[in-house]
Amino acid sequence: MSTKRDYYEVLGVGRNATDEEIKKAFRSLAFKYHPDHNNGDGAEGKFKEINEAYQVLSDPDKRTAYDRFGHNGGEAVFGRGFEGFDFGGFGDIFDAFFGDATTGARQAPQRGPDLNYRVAVTFEEAVFGCEKELNISRTENCSICHGMRSRPGSQPVRCPNCNGTGQVQRVHQSLFGRFATSTPCSQCQGEGRIIKDPCPQCRGTGKEKQQRHIMVKIPAGVDDSTQIRITAEGEAGIRGGPPGDLYTTLSVAPHQFFTREGNHILYQLPINFAQAALGAEVEVPTLEGKVKIKIQPGCQTGKVYQLKNKGIPHLNRNGRGDQLVTLLVVTPEKLTKEQRQLFERLADSLEPPPG
Repeated sequence: MSTKRDYYEVLGVGRNATDEEIKKAFRSLAFKYHPDHNNGDGAEGKFKEINEAYQVLSDPDKRTAYDRFGHNGGEAVFGRGFEGFDFGGFGDIFDAFFGDATTGARQAPQRGPDLNYRVAVTFEEAVFGCEKELNISRTENCSICHGMRSRPGSQPVRCPNCNGTGQVQRVHQSLFGRFATSTPCSQCQGEGRIIKDPCPQCRGTGKEKQQRHIMVKIPAGVDDSTQIRITAEGEAGIRGGPPGDLYTTLSVAPHQFFTREGNHILYQLPINFAQAALGAEVEVPTLEGKVKIKIQPGCQTGKVYQLKNKGIPHLNRNGRGDQLVTLLVVTPEKLTKEQRQLFERLADSLEPPPG
């Protein structure tokens, strides 16, 4: 059983409605529910439903089939359901009433494309910040005609086809009446001017490729994959539009000793059995030189010492993280004869661990 609503109900007319009444109802509903006017939920589906109902009821043969067989009339009379007919799209009806909605917008100044480059930095450069020189290739306005496209000293001429407006008008009859629409001029591509004497440098394109060296300031505290935007250093704009931006994505090289966890620096400090048992004062490397820490007697593997403010600066605000030093008690793999004897005597004197 069909779940579609009755076409007369969709248009809000009676079954004895005249062609003019059906057309009038459709016009009113098409205005109300066209998706370019109505962004509400369900407007698009409603418009499709209205369009389909009108296409059936405005055609005498389809309407007769519908009146006799309902929604199965298309299959019974025409060998295919009503939904199989071409009911047109939003663009067709919208153009019929409003004309080309994109007219003019295509010819407006456009912002240039963005550029994306990767920049490699060391672990230390990411922590403390630096400047990097980036070599890029980009499209710029021609250095001879400055984007005007004509040979210096010459000027573009008014397009004779559109008289300099960039648009040509056409008048057509539609469901909604007689309408005039404007479309971009095919001769000047909507610019209103024609280049008679092109610039020899860019061959009339107004653009040329250039290699540029851009200094990128990398702030302290950045991490791998951090993206930095440099405004207006992208590709040149179109038809006088502003240039795009340059985006740099950072690739931070791993460090030989340190790893990063947020704004903290992690370091594993290997110590021997004697240092762990007796305690010791040892040197620990940091990104700013070595510092000494005191290991308490009886320390175990996994003990963490905190070096305040020896970590990574917070990006775009004050303060730094810490350096976290984790002890790793190392078991010797080879012993001299004397060391073995000492360990044996030590073993005899130690109580076995509880457990």
